[in-house]
Amino acid sequence: MAFLKKIVFPAAALAVCIAFYACSGKDAAKPTRSTFIMNVPASVTVYGSGDAEAGRIADAVLNEWKRISAEYSFSEPYSATSYLNKKAYGEWVKVEDEFLMLLQLSMDYYKLTGGAFDVTFGPLWPIWQEAASSKKMPAKEDIIKALMNIGSEYVQIDRARKLVRFTKPVQVNMGGILRGYCFVRGYKLLKELAGNNYAVELRLGGYMLAYGRRDWSYDVGDPFHDDKILGRFVFQDGVVMSSSGRDRFVQIEGKLYSHILDLRTGYPLSDFSNLIVYFPSMEGENYLSSVVLAVIGKEKAFELLGGMKGAAALWIDGSGNRDIFSNADSKARWKKRGTLLDN
Repeated sequence: MAFLKKIVFPAAALAVCIAFYACSGKDAAKPTRSTFIMNVPASVTVYGSGDAEAGRIADAVLNEWKRISAEYSFSEPYSATSYLNKKAYGEWVKVEDEFLMLLQLSMDYYKLTGGAFDVTFGPLWPIWQEAASSKKMPAKEDIIKALMNIGSEYVQIDRARKLVRFTKPVQVNMGGILRGYCFVRGYKLLKELAGNNYAVELRLGGYMLAYGRRDWSYDVGDPFHDDKILGRFVFQDGVVMSSSGRDRFVQIEGKLYSHILDLRTGYPLSDFSNLIVYFPSMEGENYLSSVVLAVIGKEKAFELLGGMKGAAALWIDGSGNRDIFSNADSKARWKKRGTLLDN
């Protein structure tokens, strides 16, 4: 999954901050801890505990997220990812169990999406950064050339020996799955540290994990009007993942483009603004990344969600049209703007 150079007008930035600190239920609390991780706001809010215990829980989660961000960073020169990218072309490289799992998950997503999600997207990165900066569409031949040097099929994994190598000089960037993995690890830590004693809200960019039964809500902003809310999902507990093509849109030759690329074509997703997905739990890691669901399109995304117990979703296309999906057993409810959102 590729993200273009961040170009956000001040009003859009304000909207992100408003969404980030939106309340969960009526008795909103100030985040116990907040920072930036992976270039997005991150926070932990603990309900029902004393300051010392809340701080202990929040620090444990945020420290784990920082570890994941540093360990698997594409840009950090001494990360496990950078080491693999430097050494793996034509040479088997030993990796740790966690890294092996993340790589295998990336390969599974590649197959599931027919190549639309591909962690070897590196050659396209500078092309679209330049396009975002110059506001000119890249040359078609440059896109074609870049695509020739991309492909997760060139990543070989020997799971038994915990070895990885590249059969072409590709590079991997797992940024598109790390937020989801942060929530997997965060959920496990909350089970250990909070148990059934406290309710906890985790936020990482557009992702939210609500731990503990409580009246939670997730506000969905209008991708075309920074000061407007389309509605909200309300639920008792669970996780919400958002992949917005408009939070960090780019304007090229007078037209807005999603910052999310379809790696089958090398171009931004067409007719897409946002996908917000709800899952009732992280238990058993029964979820699919919203990025993966976004790149395969609405129909296939909703089809896959149909097989996932309790799931619900909102798809917003490039014109702002909205489609709601909800399994019959889903406990998440969508309240659109104008339906007494404070109830």
